[in-house]
Amino acid sequence: MNQSTTYGSPVAFADSVAAAPVVREPLHAPVAHLVRGGVTEGIHYGSVVVLAADGSVELQLGDIEAAFFPRSALKPVQAVAMLRAGLPLDGELLSLAAASHSGEERHLAGTRRILELAGLTEDDLRNVADLPFDPVVRERWVREARLPSRLAQNCSGKHAAMLMTARLNDWSLDDYLDPAHPLQQAIAEIVEDLTGQAVAKVTVDGCGAPLFAVSLHGLARAVVRIVTAPPGTPEARVADAMRRHAEMASGSGRDAAALMRAVPGLLTKDGFEGVQVAALPDGRAVAVKIADGADRARVPVTAAALARVGVDPAALAEFAGAPLLGGGAVVGSIRPVRALDPLMHTADC
Repeated sequence: MNQSTTYGSPVAFADSVAAAPVVREPLHAPVAHLVRGGVTEGIHYGSVVVLAADGSVELQLGDIEAAFFPRSALKPVQAVAMLRAGLPLDGELLSLAAASHSGEERHLAGTRRILELAGLTEDDLRNVADLPFDPVVRERWVREARLPSRLAQNCSGKHAAMLMTARLNDWSLDDYLDPAHPLQQAIAEIVEDLTGQAVAKVTVDGCGAPLFAVSLHGLARAVVRIVTAPPGTPEARVADAMRRHAEMASGSGRDAAALMRAVPGLLTKDGFEGVQVAALPDGRAVAVKIADGADRARVPVTAAALARVGVDPAALAEFAGAPLLGGGAVVGSIRPVRALDPLMHTADC
């Protein structure tokens, strides 16, 4: 068995797993132009990988092999790991376990339910306290003088599921976020199994959970493994739950939920700092990292990459990005580069 080091604690991985991706400054490339009045006003750099149904790389832009942090785009993989460790959730609650939720009442109620099933309460959560992610819900909380809470933070469903997994395995609860904890070691093993490569680095995500560095290519491979898995497997259960209950995995009005509704069979998950991964049941997939973390580029670049892999452009029209306004009139837009969408170019809008 080989080993990679995470916080001084060895994480074992199978001999079939490739070496960890190299930690380096990513060699990003232009992936989208901000065009105003026919002039390129700004350029978003990033990296994109498009996989064909046979797993081959159909298109790559930028650096798809450097180590990077997938942020919340890795949550479906973490959910698979928890199911393999005995987590008995399905449906809405499993979707919530893989969610970056908006803090709506259904998300809070679902998280409470997971905790109740484990015989635990909000006090057992170790994620950071926050206001709801959704701006409308957050504004209402502020008007009502409600304080930040661990339950409202967008990763609370994942943390509740982590606690439930730990409780079912008789693992300690107070330190469930320690990278050396059996739960996090189990998750690291599944990250390596599904991505096909060793974890390069481990740090702490915004919510406080361990965060594993893989490559963008590895992230795409992992989600392909999830969507193409046989029915009834942990991977298929996660994919089914997230697709059937897309609003629990994100929230009302969120682009990830809308994209899954628009494209039959698609599983997609976004993450902070401009990350998105999406895969179809036949194995076609895309993964995107926007270098500056801008959401305004993440969505149209993801949509263009999906069109590049064969998704009907008509189903993706609403994800082309918000128009750029000048004096109330449309004067420009975000344009994915030619390699992603040959019909998009820097001509005047």
